Amino acid sequence: MKKQLIILAVVFSIFSCSKNEGNLHLTGNIKGLNKGTLYIQKIVDSLLVPIDTIKIDGKSDFESHLTIDSPEMYYLFLDRGVTNSLDNNIPFFAEAGEISIQTSLENYLSDAKITGSKNHDKFEEYKLVNSRYTDKNLDLVQMQFKAYQDKKYAQADSVAKEQDLVTKRRYLYAVNFALNNKDYEVAPFIALSEIPDVNLKYLDTIQKMMTPKVAKSMYGKKLKDFYNERRKVEK
Repeated sequence: MKKQLIILAVVFSIFSCSKNEGNLHLTGNIKGLNKGTLYIQKIVDSLLVPIDTIKIDGKSDFESHLTIDSPEMYYLFLDRGVTNSLDNNIPFFAEAGEISIQTSLENYLSDAKITGSKNHDKFEEYKLVNSRYTDKNLDLVQMQFKAYQDKKYAQADSVAKEQDLVTKRRYLYAVNFALNNKDYEVAPFIALSEIPDVNLKYLDTIQKMMTPKVAKSMYGKKLKDFYNERRKVEK
């Protein structure tokens, strides 16, 4: 009997370890979702690749245990069986630890609240300011279009110059944000995804200012490789 109990204890221990393996524990809730499939995805060679599949059947809660080597942008994709719209994909900056995603079926993307990731908090901070530049540029595009319609070419040229200024401000904001957050992996991510064509001297400054931990991360290494490739081409 004692031998059987020991065997059962070992089996239970193995099961518990396999169930809770990984250094990233992702939990969440999608209010209003009773049945569906969630895919946790990441970009591999420019393609979104699923790394875990979660079936929702009756309960709107979900959970996943993942192993992540370095902080990285992941995506929580909801398969509605209708479309692959971007509104079905929630980007979140994954990192080791406990991360929670709370949202709703009705407003899957816009209602998303992500907690537990310091890199994601920084990314949201960046997006908030960057959206103002995006909105301003959209307004200018409309103004320029109307000026051309009305054949007010001088006005259209003036708007184009203002667009250039907004773009420069947006780029400088991204550069300053990356430098001010050099101890977070979101810094090289923003440099790579938002301003890859910025003046090479700014990329050089960002990659040199990264802390050793960030420099050794996936995005830190990619930024250094990208910078070196651009330097070769532009010599």
